[in-house]
Amino acid sequence: MKDYAAILARPHTAETIERLVRYAKVETTSDRHVDVIPSTPSQWNLARLLEAELKALGVADVGVDEHCFVIARIPATPGYEQKPTIGLMAHLDTSSEVSGADVKPRVVEGYDGKALTLSPGWVLDPEEFAELRDYAGDTIVVTDGTTLLGADDKGGIAVVMTAIAAVLKDRSFAHGPIVLVFSPDEETGKGMDGFPAGTVRMDACYTFDGGKGGEIESECFTAYEAKLAFSGKSSHPGYARGVMANAVSMAASFVAMLPRSESPESTDGWFGYYYAHEIHGGLESASVDVLLRDFSDEGMARRQATVKALAAAVEAQFPGGKVAVDIRKQYLNMKKKLDASPKVLELLYEAARKAGAEPYSKPIRGGTDGARLTEMGIPTPNVFAGMHNFHGRYEWASASEMVLAVDTTLELIRLWAKG
Repeated sequence: MKDYAAILARPHTAETIERLVRYAKVETTSDRHVDVIPSTPSQWNLARLLEAELKALGVADVGVDEHCFVIARIPATPGYEQKPTIGLMAHLDTSSEVSGADVKPRVVEGYDGKALTLSPGWVLDPEEFAELRDYAGDTIVVTDGTTLLGADDKGGIAVVMTAIAAVLKDRSFAHGPIVLVFSPDEETGKGMDGFPAGTVRMDACYTFDGGKGGEIESECFTAYEAKLAFSGKSSHPGYARGVMANAVSMAASFVAMLPRSESPESTDGWFGYYYAHEIHGGLESASVDVLLRDFSDEGMARRQATVKALAAAVEAQFPGGKVAVDIRKQYLNMKKKLDASPKVLELLYEAARKAGAEPYSKPIRGGTDGARLTEMGIPTPNVFAGMHNFHGRYEWASASEMVLAVDTTLELIRLWAKG
């Protein structure tokens, strides 16, 4: 069992918790159906808040660009100008799967490991979420059950902001050049389309968008989205034989043929999936959005071929009906490119150990902005930020793990300054 009391006695605990609670109250839900960046105007509110806070800390070179990216450049300590430039990154938006409006965070000190009533009808229970038992004695931040918490990724923002505040307040803290990036629309997978790559120089970057303390993620899904459009033929149902092609039935038939053993709820570890994410339509036209996820190029090629084959099978089942398939890349597995930059991970593992964490590697069953940055040539692994049950009403955050993430960040900055 972790010595939570010792970790929570560290100097950054109160500030880290306060920042998470304050940021969580700012609604920043993104919208995957909107193609502009940012997809929702509420994200500007947190972006401007962070800009103001950074200016108050003395950061002169900070701004919010036309796509809502907060970019801050912190010059090196004199004599360290030639050290590598490292980036620290977290995202502004929260998932649209559950409401992020009017979030009411609650700090539970000395959590007893038992069922916790969030509000009438909503109970965070270790009988359902077994890992909670491991956090008896920790301080945790929870919701009231009517919204998500938004620790994904306001926990990450709190970690980065607390760490950088400590660096800037300590005149003896030697460091190389640092870039902070707070990005919009990570949850939609579209935000990095607006990243100002030509104006931001980083030798390496770290996203703080992870879960349990010690988790370090250097590989993720390769991700594609398949959009299927089903075109039917209308007819009076009483005289439909041989005439009607029902687009609703076509879409339902397609979804039913997706392998149930390869769905999100049936897979874990290094197994990918098909995720029928949305379905809409009527008699003459219907649509289905399917997320395709796999860790290998071969597996992704198989999934794309399967989608096309199932679409053809639906056309054969429904004479007169047509199915159009549009498959688009979202992000790629970052493992190969990170393997080519071993120092980026070596220093991260060393920093985590120095901070008192027990680092270990696991795959991201999803993606981060770091995957897109890695594609762009900036190696960017993902770092734990203490979030749990994200994207849901039972989301919660571990204060001790957030503090470990803050100290890992500080150690990481020191190690890059020595390199």
